[in-house]
Amino acid sequence: MTTAVVRALGALAHEAAHARSGPRGGCPAPAVLADRADGTVVRCGSVVAKAHAAGTDIAALSVRLGLAADPGLAGILLAPLPVPPGAGPEVTAAVSPFLTELHGRPVTLWPYGEPVDPGDPDDAPWEEAAVLLARLHRAGSRADRPAPGGSPVPPPMRGPAKAALAVARMRAARPGDPATAPVLAAWRGLPPWARDEAPAPEHRAQGLCHGDLHLGQLVRHPTPHGAWLLIDVDDAGPGDPAWDLARPAAWYAAGLLPPEVWFRFLGAYRAAGGPAVGADGDPWAELDPAARALTVQTAALALAKSAAERRVPDEVEQVMIDACARIAALPPELAAEHSS
Repeated sequence: MTTAVVRALGALAHEAAHARSGPRGGCPAPAVLADRADGTVVRCGSVVAKAHAAGTDIAALSVRLGLAADPGLAGILLAPLPVPPGAGPEVTAAVSPFLTELHGRPVTLWPYGEPVDPGDPDDAPWEEAAVLLARLHRAGSRADRPAPGGSPVPPPMRGPAKAALAVARMRAARPGDPATAPVLAAWRGLPPWARDEAPAPEHRAQGLCHGDLHLGQLVRHPTPHGAWLLIDVDDAGPGDPAWDLARPAAWYAAGLLPPEVWFRFLGAYRAAGGPAVGADGDPWAELDPAARALTVQTAALALAKSAAERRVPDEVEQVMIDACARIAALPPELAAEHSS
């Protein structure tokens, strides 16, 4: 459905595309790539305009955009585009060179990149993602220099906060529902820092993290055969680099990611010098708290979405809910062993 935000994003992307390439005829019509509560994304030619979620912390997002634009992270993060001057009557004065507002929502501009093809899982860039993460984590692995190039220090990585929001969303969607019991039990077994109830221990707050790593966060730029880059810095910041490995780790532990894919991913990360885990040996002492938290987050969102859509969880969603039940059944001493 066309909305005022979508129309305004299309107009802004159109202006930005012309600012990059000069006036040309035959511009493609703006296309909606995503329209969700957490972000509306519209493409016009070589430019993508994104309206971030209402209520986004503008100051924090501005710093994170500066991080993405930092030359020291070129080749790792896709850099934002500057907001063109005189972009139109609906555009509020720019908040920063890379951030403006439309209809009360923060808006950013990005070069279009070719996303991962969901129809070709065998060609998914797991190794490339691992190398990018290792480079990102290494760039901010010192507590006194969490970002290269003199960029301002961004706020902490939002991974634990997003997990807590997922659990809150589940509780709101299914108040008192016994189906939530294994998810809540697994949640209670996590250390406070993984539930966003306390700062992370110092040894788990030393890396520069993406904060929401999945294959949808990679694009090829320039299209169609450029290098893979990480996108979406809304959750980036200092934190536990193991969090960025936690989603594939959780999928592997739940049986959703084939072992050979997981070991390719982990091996590429280690070979690139990633600091989240040791160079060899069992990585689970470092990965376990974050992997359990991502399992809970995924299961909580599955229960919230299925309730909103008035359906039972599908097969994949049920796998993650069942994984929470197994986590909750762990002996307390075993769960505590990997929680610090």
